[in-house]
Amino acid sequence: MKKWILILIAVVIAALGTSIKVYHSATEPLKDAQDKAIARASAQVHFSKVEDFHIYNGLETVYVIEGKNQDGKKIIAWVPDKKGKIIVKKAAEGLTKQEAVQKLLEEKNPEKIISVRLGLEKNIPLWEIYYRSDNDLINYYYIHFETGEWLKKIENL
Repeated sequence: MKKWILILIAVVIAALGTSIKVYHSATEPLKDAQDKAIARASAQVHFSKVEDFHIYNGLETVYVIEGKNQDGKKIIAWVPDKKGKIIVKKAAEGLTKQEAVQKLLEEKNPEKIISVRLGLEKNIPLWEIYYRSDNDLINYYYIHFETGEWLKKIENL
Protein backbone atom coordinates (compact mmCIF):
# COMPACT_ATOMS: atom_id res chain seq x y z
CA MET A 1 0.00 0.00 0.00
CA LYS A 2 2.84 2.41 0.82
CA LYS A 3 4.34 1.68 -2.60
CA TRP A 4 1.13 2.81 -4.37
CA ILE A 5 0.93 5.98 -2.29
CA LEU A 6 4.54 6.86 -3.18
CA ILE A 7 3.87 6.18 -6.86
CA LEU A 8 0.75 8.36 -6.75
CA ILE A 9 2.68 11.19 -5.04
CA ALA A 10 5.45 10.92 -7.65
CA VAL A 11 2.92 11.09 -10.51
CA VAL A 12 1.20 14.14 -8.98
CA ILE A 13 4.55 15.92 -8.50
CA ALA A 14 5.59 15.11 -12.09
CA ALA A 15 2.26 16.37 -13.45
CA LEU A 16 2.52 19.56 -11.41
CA GLY A 17 6.09 20.17 -12.56
CA THR A 18 5.11 19.61 -16.20
CA SER A 19 2.16 21.98 -15.86
CA ILE A 20 4.36 24.73 -14.41
CA LYS A 21 6.90 24.27 -17.23
CA VAL A 22 4.19 24.44 -19.92
CA TYR A 23 2.70 27.60 -18.34
CA HIS A 24 6.06 29.38 -18.26
CA SER A 25 6.82 28.35 -21.85
CA ALA A 26 3.42 29.66 -22.98
CA THR A 27 3.70 33.05 -21.24
CA GLU A 28 7.34 33.72 -22.11
CA PRO A 29 6.64 35.25 -25.58
CA LEU A 30 4.12 37.68 -24.06
CA LYS A 31 6.60 38.71 -21.36
CA ASP A 32 9.30 39.20 -24.02
CA ALA A 33 6.93 41.36 -26.09
CA GLN A 34 6.09 43.44 -23.00
CA ASP A 35 9.78 43.98 -22.18
CA LYS A 36 10.50 44.94 -25.82
CA ALA A 37 7.58 47.40 -25.92
CA ILE A 38 8.51 49.05 -22.61
CA ALA A 39 12.13 49.40 -23.76
CA ARG A 40 11.01 51.07 -27.02
CA ALA A 41 8.59 53.38 -25.22
CA SER A 42 11.18 54.38 -22.61
CA ALA A 43 12.66 56.88 -25.07
CA GLN A 44 9.47 58.94 -24.68
CA VAL A 45 8.08 57.99 -21.28
CA HIS A 46 9.19 56.27 -18.11
CA PHE A 47 6.68 53.95 -16.51
CA SER A 48 7.05 53.85 -12.74
CA LYS A 49 4.40 51.10 -12.73
CA VAL A 50 2.90 49.01 -15.55
CA GLU A 51 -0.73 48.16 -14.79
CA ASP A 52 -1.78 46.45 -18.02
CA PHE A 53 -0.22 45.19 -21.23
CA HIS A 54 -1.90 43.65 -24.23
CA ILE A 55 -1.35 43.08 -27.91
CA TYR A 56 -3.77 44.61 -30.40
CA ASN A 57 -3.93 42.91 -33.80
CA GLY A 58 -5.69 45.29 -36.17
CA LEU A 59 -4.24 46.52 -39.44
CA GLU A 60 -0.87 46.03 -37.76
CA THR A 61 0.28 44.59 -34.45
CA VAL A 62 0.49 47.18 -31.67
CA TYR A 63 1.53 46.76 -28.05
CA VAL A 64 -0.57 48.77 -25.61
CA ILE A 65 0.97 49.63 -22.24
CA GLU A 66 -1.10 51.19 -19.48
CA GLY A 67 0.63 52.42 -16.36
CA LYS A 68 1.71 55.35 -14.27
CA ASN A 69 4.50 57.82 -14.82
CA GLN A 70 6.82 59.22 -12.18
CA ASP A 71 4.19 61.85 -11.24
CA GLY A 72 1.63 59.13 -10.55
CA LYS A 73 -0.48 60.08 -13.56
CA LYS A 74 -2.03 57.27 -15.57
CA ILE A 75 -0.53 57.08 -19.06
CA ILE A 76 -1.03 54.88 -22.10
CA ALA A 77 1.54 54.05 -24.77
CA TRP A 78 0.77 52.53 -28.15
CA VAL A 79 3.93 50.89 -29.48
CA PRO A 80 3.91 49.44 -33.03
CA ASP A 81 5.47 45.99 -33.28
CA LYS A 82 7.58 47.06 -36.21
CA LYS A 83 9.06 50.48 -36.72
CA GLY A 84 6.59 53.28 -36.40
CA LYS A 85 5.55 56.25 -34.34
CA ILE A 86 5.09 55.54 -30.63
CA ILE A 87 2.08 57.40 -29.27
CA VAL A 88 1.90 58.32 -25.59
CA LYS A 89 -1.17 59.93 -24.02
CA LYS A 90 -2.37 60.69 -20.55
CA ALA A 91 -5.40 58.54 -19.80
CA ALA A 92 -7.29 61.70 -18.82
CA GLU A 93 -6.97 62.96 -22.42
CA GLY A 94 -9.35 60.28 -23.68
CA LEU A 95 -12.40 58.23 -22.92
CA THR A 96 -12.40 55.68 -20.14
CA LYS A 97 -13.43 52.10 -20.82
CA GLN A 98 -16.85 52.79 -19.28
CA GLU A 99 -17.35 55.91 -21.42
CA ALA A 100 -16.50 53.94 -24.57
CA VAL A 101 -19.06 51.28 -23.64
CA GLN A 102 -21.62 54.01 -22.99
CA LYS A 103 -21.04 55.37 -26.54
CA LEU A 104 -21.81 51.91 -27.90
CA LEU A 105 -24.94 51.59 -25.76
CA GLU A 106 -26.21 54.94 -27.05
CA GLU A 107 -26.24 53.58 -30.60
CA LYS A 108 -26.53 49.80 -30.32
CA ASN A 109 -28.24 47.26 -28.10
CA PRO A 110 -25.64 44.50 -27.59
CA GLU A 111 -26.72 41.18 -26.14
CA LYS A 112 -23.30 40.63 -24.57
CA ILE A 113 -20.12 42.71 -24.56
CA ILE A 114 -17.23 40.29 -24.87
CA SER A 115 -14.22 42.61 -24.68
CA VAL A 116 -13.25 46.26 -24.62
CA ARG A 117 -9.65 47.14 -25.30
CA LEU A 118 -7.39 49.86 -26.56
CA GLY A 119 -5.86 49.68 -30.02
CA LEU A 120 -4.30 51.76 -32.77
CA GLU A 121 -5.06 51.97 -36.47
CA LYS A 122 -3.52 54.45 -38.92
CA ASN A 123 -1.88 56.22 -35.95
CA ILE A 124 -5.28 56.83 -34.33
CA PRO A 125 -5.68 55.58 -30.74
CA LEU A 126 -9.04 53.85 -30.37
CA TRP A 127 -11.27 51.65 -28.29
CA GLU A 128 -12.30 48.34 -29.84
CA ILE A 129 -15.52 46.90 -28.47
CA TYR A 130 -16.25 43.30 -29.40
CA TYR A 131 -19.83 42.25 -28.73
CA ARG A 132 -22.61 39.85 -29.73
CA SER A 133 -25.92 41.13 -31.00
CA ASP A 134 -29.30 39.68 -30.07
CA ASN A 135 -29.16 37.28 -33.05
CA ASP A 136 -25.83 35.94 -31.66
CA LEU A 137 -23.75 37.53 -34.43
CA ILE A 138 -20.27 38.96 -33.78
CA ASN A 139 -19.79 42.73 -34.05
CA TYR A 140 -16.89 45.17 -33.62
CA TYR A 141 -17.34 48.85 -32.83
CA TYR A 142 -14.37 51.25 -32.97
CA ILE A 143 -14.39 54.57 -31.09
CA HIS A 144 -11.77 57.33 -31.27
CA PHE A 145 -9.92 57.40 -27.95
CA GLU A 146 -9.81 61.19 -27.61
CA THR A 147 -13.00 62.45 -29.27
CA GLY A 148 -15.36 59.53 -28.69
CA GLU A 149 -16.39 59.65 -32.34
CA TRP A 150 -17.33 56.47 -34.15
CA LEU A 151 -14.51 55.34 -36.47
CA LYS A 152 -15.83 52.13 -37.99
CA LYS A 153 -18.11 49.18 -37.42
CA ILE A 154 -17.86 45.58 -38.45
CA GLU A 155 -21.25 43.99 -38.02
CA ASN A 156 -23.05 40.68 -38.32
CA LEU A 157 -20.17 38.24 -38.68
